[in-house]
Amino acid sequence: MPTEAEWEYAARAGTTQAYSGELNVIAWYNANSGGHTHEVGQKEPNAFGLYDMLGNAWEWVGDWFHGKYYAAFPTEARDPPGPPSGRSRVLRGGSWDSYAIFLRVSYRFSLEPGYRNSYVGFRCVREVIP
Repeated sequence: MPTEAEWEYAARAGTTQAYSGELNVIAWYNANSGGHTHEVGQKEPNAFGLYDMLGNAWEWVGDWFHGKYYAAFPTEARDPPGPPSGRSRVLRGGSWDSYAIFLRVSYRFSLEPGYRNSYVGFRCVREVIP
């Protein structure tokens, strides 16, 4: 799974906007999902060519949750680390059941590890060496 910083970098796809595109074009959420998840790739990808970074399913990231992550951890680092331990893990991106405000790239959510539901998933990543 990506770190929280890696996930946000990929989801932003070079933008500083709240969303990495027009939501109805790039994301499944409560206004257009019909109340269920959808097969990946049905919406347009972001500028990095990644599908469903926002909406469809909340994505677990590898970091433990810290309520003041942006204030507590170095933002100048390329991949700032999260806390070394905790009770809950971070989820990002929103889901098919989320209101648009929860799909903002910067929005953070947390649940205890092992939580399962139809609106929670994960993304496998690998490093690409040029």
